Amino acid sequence: MPPWQSHLGTPPCPRAIAVLSCVGHADPHRPGNERSPVNPSPEIWQLLLLFGIGLVAGVINVLAGGGSLLTMPLLIFLGLPAAMANGTNRVAILLQNIVAVQGFRHRGRLPLKPALLGTGPAAVGGVLGARLALDMDDSTFRLVLAGVMLMVAVLMIVDPARRWRFPAADLTPRRIVIWVALFFLVGIYGGFIQAGVGFIMITGLLAFGLDLVRINAIKVFVVMVFTLCALPAFAWAGQVNWPLGLTLAAGNMVGGWLGSQLAVSKGHGWLRKMVLVVTVLLALKLLLWR
Repeated sequence: MPPWQSHLGTPPCPRAIAVLSCVGHADPHRPGNERSPVNPSPEIWQLLLLFGIGLVAGVINVLAGGGSLLTMPLLIFLGLPAAMANGTNRVAILLQNIVAVQGFRHRGRLPLKPALLGTGPAAVGGVLGARLALDMDDSTFRLVLAGVMLMVAVLMIVDPARRWRFPAADLTPRRIVIWVALFFLVGIYGGFIQAGVGFIMITGLLAFGLDLVRINAIKVFVVMVFTLCALPAFAWAGQVNWPLGLTLAAGNMVGGWLGSQLAVSKGHGWLRKMVLVVTVLLALKLLLWR
């Protein structure tokens, strides 16, 4: 039993249960969803390990994408319940994307109108996705996460960003409806599991004829918004380990800066292959782990 977990917590009051049910509170009586209070003082080696994992994930997110495919299962393997690993990972995702959005805005690369058009439906979807995640028991969530990781691995092999090209086109009323629907579904997926959402969003936005720079700018902006909506649901349900989440976030931000430096001078095809192999191995571990 990791030192930050304990079974001495008291069940929430009925009023709290009623309030939390509106924002995605997990049923405390459902098997696999028992809430565990978090020790605010995890051991130093755990913080160092999480910082290192966050740093690696930050580099991967900049150079290849898919850092959450590593951090989510590793948080589970460290002993966090699946729902708490899911919520804790959001702290790092939020802070990393806030930094990334500022970077795109500073360089004038963030197309605000199409990005804002997607934020409303993504925010609503993010809350719904968080509720789905919080209502799911640990064993089922681990199976879903493993399946998603294998699906994203296939998407990485296909690599639509390299293979697919569509002509640029204006956002007609019909395309606006498709745009809104796309971001609503992206929000549900991102609020539910987060891992691999970048690959899925890039695949969808390529059909609108956008270049990869604008796609990535829109991606980080929308992820920031729906994470702002999903994270409070996990926090309200007691499914965020703040010391570990902030440590992971610090590593993410340092890794993101390091990755941006490496991107200028080095190729990263080898890194995508490494992420692909590790993703498949971790997915198999999740499927076999009991």
